[in-house]
Parts: sequence; C-alpha cells; structure tokens
Amino acid sequence: MEKHGEKRSTFSGKLGFVLSAAGASVGLGNIWRFPYLAAKYGGGIFLLVYIILALTFGYTMIVAETTIGRMTKKSPVGAYQSFGKASWIKFGGWINAVIPILIVPYYSVIGGWVIKYLAGYVMGQGTDLASDGYFSAFISDGVSTEICFILFSLFTVAIIYAGVRNGVERVSKFMMPILVVLSVIIAVYSVTRPGAMAGVKYFLIPNMDNFSWMTVVAAMGQMFYSLSIAMGILVTFGSYMKRDVAIEDSTRNVEIFDTAIAIMAGLMIIPAVFAFSGGDATSLQAGPSLMFITIPKVFESMGLGRLVGIMFFLLVLCAAVTSSIALTESAVSTFQDELKWGRKKATVVVGAIMIALGSLSALGYGPLAGVKIIGMQFLDFFDFLTNSVMMPIAAFTTCLLVSKVIGVKKIEEEVLHGEGTFRRKKIFNFMIKYLCPIFAAIILLSSVANAFGWISM
Repeated sequence: MEKHGEKRSTFSGKLGFVLSAAGASVGLGNIWRFPYLAAKYGGGIFLLVYIILALTFGYTMIVAETTIGRMTKKSPVGAYQSFGKASWIKFGGWINAVIPILIVPYYSVIGGWVIKYLAGYVMGQGTDLASDGYFSAFISDGVSTEICFILFSLFTVAIIYAGVRNGVERVSKFMMPILVVLSVIIAVYSVTRPGAMAGVKYFLIPNMDNFSWMTVVAAMGQMFYSLSIAMGILVTFGSYMKRDVAIEDSTRNVEIFDTAIAIMAGLMIIPAVFAFSGGDATSLQAGPSLMFITIPKVFESMGLGRLVGIMFFLLVLCAAVTSSIALTESAVSTFQDELKWGRKKATVVVGAIMIALGSLSALGYGPLAGVKIIGMQFLDFFDFLTNSVMMPIAAFTTCLLVSKVIGVKKIEEEVLHGEGTFRRKKIFNFMIKYLCPIFAAIILLSSVANAFGWISM
C-alpha cells in the first residue's frame, strides 16, 4: 500500500491542501445558493443553524473522508475496498466516485453562464444584461450556451492535465486570495448602499420567529453542497495529503474559510437586493435567477455598476473554477486508480464525458427543452439526483464504514499522526455513530418527498 502511496501525487504541504480543499468547498453553492437559502429560511437564524452544523456535522464528515483518503492513499473506490469486499462497501466507494462525474458537467454549464456575463460586463453591456428576458433568451439559445460551456470545460480540463501541484494546487493558491479580496470589496460596497442595513440585520441577527424545521433541513442540505462532503473529493484530496500535515487543523481552516466566504456572499447579495427591492425578502429568488437576473438589475441601479459587475462575476468565476477542478480531479483520480490509466488519458476521457453529459444540460433550456425527466430539465435533474439523492446515501455509507468497519480508534490514530491533535474527538465519535447517519437520512427523505410534491419546502 505504501509503495503505491510513494508514487502518488501529493500536495506540497498544509497550505496546498487547505487552499485546494477550501477551493473545492467555496463554489457556486456559497455564492448563489447560500444567500438565497438564508433569505428564504429565516436570515440570521439560518446562519446560526448553519454554523452549528458546520462545526459538528461538517467537521465530522471532513475529518472522516480526509482520513480515509490519507490512510489508504487511494481515490474513493479503492479507498473503500481497502476495508473489505462487502457489496455495500463497494457500493459506497462507487457512489462517492460517480457523484463528481455527474456534477461537473452541469456545474460547468453554469460556469459557462458566468463567463458570458463576465464578458458582457467587460464589454460594457451591463444595461443589456439587466434587461428583462435577457437571461432566458441566452439560455434558450443552444449555440451560445454550448460555446460558453465548452470554454469553461476546456479551461478546467487544462488545469487538471497539468497535475496536482502544477494544476490544482497552483490555481487554488492563485485564485483563493483573489476571491477573498473581491468578496470583501463587494460586501463593503453592498452594505454601504442606502437602505442596505435592513438586509444586514435580517441576515446577521437571529430571530427565532423565523425558525422552522425546514431551516434545519435546508441548512443541512446546503452544508453538503458547500463543504464538498460526500462527493469523493475529500477522500481524493486526503490521499494526496502528506502524513505530517495535521488533519484536524486543516479541517478547521477549511471550515473557517468556507463559512467566512458564505457569510461574505450573504453580505454581498442580501443587503444589495434588500436595498434594491425596498426590503422585500421574496426578491431573493431561487438559484440562477438570483445571480443572473436580480443581481444585474441591482448593479444597474447602483453607481459603478459596470466595475462592480466585472468584480462580482470574476469572483464567481474563480469560485466556480476552484470547485470544478476539485470535482474533475476526483473523477480523474478514480480512472487512474481503477483502470491503471495515466493522468493524461484519464483527463481526456473525463473531459469527453463532461462535454457529452454537460451538453444535455447546456441545451436543456433550448433545443432539448421538450425533454424532461420526472418533470425536470436535464440540469435540474442532475442537480437533484446528485445533491438530494446520491450525496446523502454516500454520507450514510461513509458513517457506516467508519463506525462499523474501520473503527473510530483507527481514525483517531491517523488524525493524531505526526503533530496532529483531536480536540473535538467526542463530537466526532458521537456524530459519526449517531447523528450524521440520521441527518443524511432526513435530507434524503425530505428532498425526495419535496421533488415528488409530497411535502413543500
């Protein structure tokens, strides 16, 4: 096992791992999904619930997955099968490996939309971007969406082709500081708009009147998306982690980074939209419509709209790229390990899969708009399948693997290796054995029930 590990690519050290894992975590989920969910499910109370969950559930899953990766020096399929050949263990490894292969194609479609809007602001087309109907006209034009999607995909694949240190780590080290600086500038600008303070208060001050059971379910679902849990990424990145890097310290840094960016995203978007809409929380509508319809309107109504638009979509592009390279890296690593392919061949094949599957999502609002799966366009269906069905199942199998097969003691030994600490050991033990599997089951059941209209969320 160690021989295989010696040949394996590695991150240069703790900073390389933290920035790459944080880059994986900080993506479109933080920037458009988090503010919209926070606005919808209670503002400050949602934020409080999210932070509590990130420090318990999120922490436990990050430590478990990273440790499994570092113990085995393998990507998800091989890592799981190192601990036994039972069919559910094999299934757990494969579901973790397949998730990134399904997510990255549709994720890259949204990345292509971001390129289109960034280019629009650079060329001074802010007024056009903010006009009614612009977004729906763009996504229903199959040629434009397909070109933007392919550009984003090729950029991602080129980074992966360059390798772990030269590609994934170098790009993350370059993009993450840009992302932080831009988010601070835009948040300060947004918060200082006239009428924005009402939005700041709504977002930061918990109000129990706004609390509901759905606040907890939505925060749990967002955490999967946001912290890159149950996507195979952290197992893969753990396998590139050197033995002398402290797992718990690195996990804490990823948590802080991710939660800070989510809060900054909230401060960028919620106060600005509040000010623009005269304090109407319902104007923070779901997903893409917020980022591609509402936000351009907000920028158009502000001074410096073009400059802020360029900075905002550059920030979103950095976030999208760091996540897409993490997802693609996980997929490539699986092909390398399981089929014994070289990196270049694996990257080219994953790139071809990305283009093929992603084209369904890219064309799903245009030429393929008539084709639906359980009433959803391709992009929405892939999002539902991965986030609401497969990821909770993947998390559930990881909990079972750690608590029933590997044993918490073995995980503890790996976490404590070198200069490691395990300050939250009691939280980890309790969460992995009892609460994490229950949470994963709740997310799965509530999401599926919602998709079929049995409950409304």
